[in-house]
Amino acid sequence: MRIVRAPGRVNLIGEHTDYNDGFVFPMAIEPEVKIVCRSRKDDIIRIASTVYSGEFVEFSVQKKIERGKPAWGNYVRGVAAELIAAGIPLSGMDALICNSLPVGSGLSSSAAIEVSTARAILLLAGLEIEANRLALICQKAEQEYAQVPCGIMDQMIVAAGRAGHAMMLDCRDFNKQFVPINSKELRIVIVNSMVKHDLGDSQYAIRRRQCEEGVAILKRDHPEITALRDVSLEQVEAAKDRMSEIVYRRCRHVVSENTRVIEMAQKLLLQRYDDAGDLMARSHNSLRDDYEVSCVELDFLVEEAMKVKGVYGARMTGGGFGGSIVILAQPRALEAISEHLHKTYTAKFDRQPAVFATTATAGASVVE
Repeated sequence: MRIVRAPGRVNLIGEHTDYNDGFVFPMAIEPEVKIVCRSRKDDIIRIASTVYSGEFVEFSVQKKIERGKPAWGNYVRGVAAELIAAGIPLSGMDALICNSLPVGSGLSSSAAIEVSTARAILLLAGLEIEANRLALICQKAEQEYAQVPCGIMDQMIVAAGRAGHAMMLDCRDFNKQFVPINSKELRIVIVNSMVKHDLGDSQYAIRRRQCEEGVAILKRDHPEITALRDVSLEQVEAAKDRMSEIVYRRCRHVVSENTRVIEMAQKLLLQRYDDAGDLMARSHNSLRDDYEVSCVELDFLVEEAMKVKGVYGARMTGGGFGGSIVILAQPRALEAISEHLHKTYTAKFDRQPAVFATTATAGASVVE
């Protein structure tokens, strides 16, 4: 019997930039997925989950692996199928997925399931592959089998995170800059709104198509542009009259967010936490107004968090339409944050938020 873990992630800044070849700034967090697994003598992979009691996924690695029910099993099926497509021989496995990472909270439980499943399968086969390749295989699994047109951020930080550091990731060439997060000076607080969301719905794909439409318009004057990563705000403004209002605002968010990510890494390295918090506020406003992926619960949590002394900044994190916010705060502010948000959020929405502080942890690994 072997055990593999994969962390969740929180993105400090840089939302909806990854699938535009841009910059993101995530860190791996303490809540995680663990997989307990053992080899089988046949070619069957059979997996159950503590989150979905009574359900299990079963398929043969010697036959074409199809999408199916239950829906969460498509993350597992996709990983196995993409490992096989990559030329990696697989054998049978029994496994149980155990979560301390809440599903649908914007903390990338899907990528944690994908990466931990891949590591478990490889472990039992006596194989290892490097983190970038593992992340790409898991990304393709989510795109093809869960049918979510995701970027590379989630899988990369889950596979390659470094303890005590956030990762500024270039989603085009996978260059990584690890930025220390000093837990004595700075704590990361995550607040789950307890509003569920599904990134497989149409809204995620619509946003991606709108970005692609903007790129097509910008390419007419600048043929060298291949993604919004290559675009300046001046170019977006110059093309405004040729874009619909919605496409213009989508492009404005992505281009300005890329700049904020780069600035955020610099501010944290210089320990200029007030400036870093201001960048988070600007990011949230852009996601709310230009990209339109926030919701009233997240907006309320951000606004109330900023009223607590010792909070530098707050913003929604993840794909949006529910999920969580992330707060940058002084360690002494943790109790006040929890008390204030539990009181105000419950009074407003009759729902208790989940509030917890976390440190930056390492990427996926074998536990035993």
